[in-house]
Parts: sequence; structure tokens; C-alpha cells
Amino acid sequence: MATLGNIADHVGGTVAKEARGVEISRVASPANAGSEALIFAEDAAAVEAAMKSNAGAVIVPIGASQPGKPVIEAKQPRLAFALARRMLDMRPHAEMTTMERGDENAFAIADTAIVSNYAVLGEGVSIGEHSVVAAGCVVGSHVVIGAECLIHPHVTIYPGVVIGNRVVVHAGAVLGADGFGYVRDERTGGYVQFPQQGALVIENDVEIGANTTIDRGALDETRIGRGTKLDNLVHVGHNVRIGKNVVIAAQTGISGSSSIGDGAVIAGQVGIGDHAEVGEGVILGGRAGVLNNKKLHGAGKLFWGTPARPVREYLKDLAALARLGKK
Repeated sequence: MATLGNIADHVGGTVAKEARGVEISRVASPANAGSEALIFAEDAAAVEAAMKSNAGAVIVPIGASQPGKPVIEAKQPRLAFALARRMLDMRPHAEMTTMERGDENAFAIADTAIVSNYAVLGEGVSIGEHSVVAAGCVVGSHVVIGAECLIHPHVTIYPGVVIGNRVVVHAGAVLGADGFGYVRDERTGGYVQFPQQGALVIENDVEIGANTTIDRGALDETRIGRGTKLDNLVHVGHNVRIGKNVVIAAQTGISGSSSIGDGAVIAGQVGIGDHAEVGEGVILGGRAGVLNNKKLHGAGKLFWGTPARPVREYLKDLAALARLGKK
């Protein structure tokens, strides 16, 4: 908890005298903000929308204040927001304790669940019927693991992750780590981490391969849809939404805030840029590259190459290059 005045002083912004005493306890996205939350806006349209949200206060560009809410004016609102998140430090690292089944206040573990030796559970962990947490796993505070799940050895699950029923997670996977999101300070050239406090939700019947990593959302959530299968060494960035029954092969990387539709098939070593959209049923061939903000649609349609394009177009381009080489 901090006052708006203290936050403004910390981030190098300015706030009206009458608003300095407003108390803020967390940062949030506009959609998830309450009266205790701080949000930010970087242009006039975003400021107007922010003033209509439920947030308690808004960080806005200098000179962009509008009536409706207390504001902090800052040269770089996104950077100020990241610095405010660091100051508030709203995601404490709960003390981890070795599982003791008799401590009913610390855990909610079904009688038929198995937690192997050397697994470590945080406070408030819930594990459903017939699930297995194998040796060496670390399960953060308030993680929910559904029924009939199999968590193989040495899996790390960060606090607050929600896992559905019949999920299989193979050895070495990391679920819910911070996403790779930073704001550059124009004055110093240094980078400040943008808040990484969102959720990770893994729906029923998902399988996650060995050493695969899935980041939590930044302010909202990352979600893996029902029945999706991820191979080994896949990386899923923050705020990514993967639909139902998607298949993704090894060494694929999906950048933040991208989406993959139901039934899509992603071959090995595919790279997907941020804010990209891979539609329902789309097939991406091996080593395909999807550029930032690109949208690929067409159920059953095969895309290949970098940048990814329909396979016939890709093959024509290869043939043209071959002819040029002969000349």
C-alpha cells in the first residue's frame, strides 16, 4: 500500500496536491482494475477510456490529464507504471515448506493424491484426486492442480498457476515464470521490468513436454486450451492464448500476446512474433516464421517459410531462386 503522492515521487511524476493522499495497493490492467488499483494510458484515446474504468488512479502523459480520476503525469507513463509496480511489490514470495499432509491449514491435498519425496509445496496448494506430484517438484503458493494429473520429476510451478484435470507435465518444465517484458528508460537507456503479475491457466487434458516453459500473463492471463499438446523445449510467452486441441512440436517459440486458434498444427522450430494471430486449423511448416502482428487464417491451409506464406507461394519463390542461381 502506498499513497499516490509517494508513488509520484518515486517514479518522477507529478500529482495534484489534493490527490496525494489517495491510497493504491496494486497495479492492474484497465479491465481488471478496482478502486485500489493504478493503471496507465499512453495516448488521448487510452486516457479517455482509462477515465471510464474502475481504477483508482491513472498514470498519463504530461499535459494529458482529463477530469474523472486522480492522475500522475509522467514523461514515460509505461516506465512510470513499471516503477510503481516495483515499489508496491505486490507479489511476495511465500515461504516454501516441505509438504506435511497433517497440516490442513497449509494444503488441500486429496486423500488419493500422491506427493513424492523431496517435493516442495507452498502455502495454500490444492491437489485433486488421484494426481501425482513426483520427486523434486517445486509447487508455489496457491497453485491449483486438478484431478488425475501427472507432474513428472523436477517440474517448477510458480505461485498462482491453475492446472485443470488429467494434465501431464513432463520433467523440467517451468510453468508461470515471469514473461520477457521490459520498458526502456529513455534517460538512462536501462531497462525496467514491466509488471508480470498475471495468471497462467492450463485447461483439462493438456500435455506439456520436458523442459517446456510457459510464462504467466503480464497483467491478465496466459491460457492453454483443453486438449492441447506441447512437445519438449517449447516456449510460450506472456499473454499468449492457445486454443483447444492444438499440437505444437519441439523448439517452437511463441512471443507475447499472440494467439493460436483451435486445432492448429505447429511444426518444429517455428517462430511466432508478438501480437500475431494464427487462425483455427492453420498448419505451420517446420521453421516457419510469423512476423509481429501478422494474421494467418484458413482452416487446413499450410503456411511455410519466413515470412510464413501459403506453401505454393513459398515453393514458387524457391523455384525462382533456383533459376536465378543457375543464371
